[in-house]
Amino acid sequence: MIVQLSGKIVQISGTWVAIDVNGFGVKAFCTPATAAKLRLGQSATLHTSLVLRQDAVSLYGFADADERDCFELVQSASGIGPKMALAAVSVLSPSELRAAIAQADLKTITKVPGIGNKVAQRLVIELKDKIGAQPGLDTPLNLIQTAWQQQVKAGLEGLGYSSRDADTALDKIADFAASDPQPEMAALLRAALRSLAK
Repeated sequence: MIVQLSGKIVQISGTWVAIDVNGFGVKAFCTPATAAKLRLGQSATLHTSLVLRQDAVSLYGFADADERDCFELVQSASGIGPKMALAAVSVLSPSELRAAIAQADLKTITKVPGIGNKVAQRLVIELKDKIGAQPGLDTPLNLIQTAWQQQVKAGLEGLGYSSRDADTALDKIADFAASDPQPEMAALLRAALRSLAK
């Protein structure tokens, strides 16, 4: 597996670059943001991912390892190929992508060309657990809290409570939610409703 290349940039396109590695020219597909950071004739290091398919062997290059890791993570979902994974990391930064998956934020995920609601749901279902399992991709506690807060607030507002009442209930059950690293939404909603009934 080729995970990194260092050499002189000899060609740049909007979606790929060619890098001279000790006289050996290597073409690497990349995001527009990565291509924009590179300059002809200058030395550069790309963090790479090698994709082997029946009809082609392709190398993808990234400005940093985090972007490459997210590219590989997205590909691990069923039915997602390198082109769609590259589009995902082109549109969303690694932190935005992780946050969107952690919070099941389908609206953000579907900003990626070629990803509709069904594919976005599949990404969330298949990758949510992998985010926490991979080094460097741990879901921050504040993202978990934001996710449950949004869901409970939406549930309360759906039951006719005002936004202000919902926020008050969230404050009252914050300690209860913090006691469980993966709280159940049903239990949180019941606790919120009890707090509003007092």
